[in-house]
Amino acid sequence: MSSVLLLRLAGPLQSWGASSRFTRRTTESAPTKSGVVGLLAGAAGIQRGDDARLAPLAALRFGVRIDQPGTRVRDFQTAHHGVTGKSMPLSERFYLADAVFVAALEGEHMLLAELDAAVRTPVYPPFLGRRSCPPAAPLELGLYQDTRLESVLESVPWQASAWYRRRLRNQRPDGLTVLREAAADERGTADVLRDQPLSFAAAHRRHALRTVVTGTVPVPQPEAAVVNVARHDPFDALEDESS
Repeated sequence: MSSVLLLRLAGPLQSWGASSRFTRRTTESAPTKSGVVGLLAGAAGIQRGDDARLAPLAALRFGVRIDQPGTRVRDFQTAHHGVTGKSMPLSERFYLADAVFVAALEGEHMLLAELDAAVRTPVYPPFLGRRSCPPAAPLELGLYQDTRLESVLESVPWQASAWYRRRLRNQRPDGLTVLREAAADERGTADVLRDQPLSFAAAHRRHALRTVVTGTVPVPQPEAAVVNVARHDPFDALEDESS
C-alpha cells in the first residue's frame, strides 16, 4: 500500500492558474497539481531547472477536497517597464478569497516523509499559487501509511474555518467535493486538465494533460471542534533574520 501526505491550504487569497494567458490571469476553483508540486519542490529546495529532482514529485498521485470554496475576486494591476519606465498593459488577475482545501499526495513512503519534513522546515517559503498569497496557518496535516488517497480524503476531519462553520450551523453541506487523479486501473468518465508538471524551468516551462475525477464525500466529523492551529505568521522568519 502507498502512503498519503496531507496539506491544509488556507489563506486570505489563493490563486491556482492552469490556463492563464497574457494579461488575464485566471484561477481554478481548487488547487492544481502543478501548484502544489511547485510548493513542495520549493520547500524541498529543488531549483526550477532541476527536472530530474522534480520528476518523482510530479509522479505522485494527487487529489484535493474542497472544505471551504471561498469567493472568486478580481483585481486589476498596473506595472511599468523596469528600464524604459513605459507603462505595461493593464492586467486582470483572479483569486479565491477565504478558501480552505485539503490536498493529498499518494506515493512511496520515503519520498513523502522527506516532503513532510520539508514542509515543516521549508528551504523556500510556501505560497498558495502565487508569491503574493502566503498561507494563513501551518500546512502539515500529517503522513498516513498503508492507505489510499480516497480513504484519507473521506476520513480526515472537516478543515473549514470557525466562522464558516458557524454560518452553516443550521445548513451544513450534504457533502464535500473531491477532485482526484484516476487510479491506474480505474475506468469511467473523467475530465482532463493541463497541469501535470514536466518542467518549471523559466525558459521552457512545460505541462502535460492529466485525468481528473470529480466526486463527493460525506462531511467527516461534522460536529468536531473547530480546528485549532498554533499562531502562524509567515513574516516571523524575516524578523528572526534581522535580529
